[in-house]
Amino acid sequence: MIQNITEQASRYDRLEKMPVRELLENINREDHTVPQAVKPCIPDIEKLVEGIVPRMKEGGRLFYIGAGTSGRLGILDASEIPPTFGAPYDLVIGLIAGGDTAIRRAVEQAEDSMEAGWEELLSYHIGVNDVLVGIAASGTTPYVIGALRNARRHGLLTACITCNPGSPVTHEAEIPIVAVVGPEFVTGSTRMKSGTAQKLILNMISTAVMIRMGRVSGNKMVDMQLTNAKLVDRGTKMIMEDTGIEDYNQAHALLMKYGKVRLAVEAYKKDQNV
Repeated sequence: MIQNITEQASRYDRLEKMPVRELLENINREDHTVPQAVKPCIPDIEKLVEGIVPRMKEGGRLFYIGAGTSGRLGILDASEIPPTFGAPYDLVIGLIAGGDTAIRRAVEQAEDSMEAGWEELLSYHIGVNDVLVGIAASGTTPYVIGALRNARRHGLLTACITCNPGSPVTHEAEIPIVAVVGPEFVTGSTRMKSGTAQKLILNMISTAVMIRMGRVSGNKMVDMQLTNAKLVDRGTKMIMEDTGIEDYNQAHALLMKYGKVRLAVEAYKKDQNV
């Protein structure tokens, strides 16, 4: 039975009468509860990560699909994978109801189609090694439900991230991940605690997957893209630390030559017979 927790009335009332400090302290008090709501989800997140990695090693991809805030969070996580881990842009893909226009501006009724999500996935020529994660705080979004249902029928590993136990998406996904964050500070505004929980879970999924795929060495992003001066400086210092090079300019030159920390370190150690 669905527990429509995300629609329950806020624990607070007369918000418009509260002083700003009280508003902020109460929002912060509610936000503190989110990590504890995510903690019980770890076994299911682990199961999903363990399912993604072998499929990705066989050429599979990770798809996120959602509407509104949920869709935007999936796109955000997917877009951060290439610069952070140096992964291909088509390895983790985020889809949102209404298309890219909906990232900035809501598209009316885009999420109400049971067919649209699956049709978009078909345009990516999906296969059995791909994984689909449906993101829906309420757990009732037709766009997500339809995509999960069809993906599962076609043999894809499916998971969902929701905040309502027993919601329809939990019945469509092989691995339901349910973070029960309780009523929102502003009643029904799932961009708040629900969105925070979804972001935390997405961070855990993608980071753990990339680590298991070998895109982190020690605790460092050795395959990161050098997209700005800060990252070039960070990469240079990584090379100095990993190789023992004391000359910043020498380490910088190596980074510029090879383009990635990992490649620069490997080349240097090979030359030095380390």
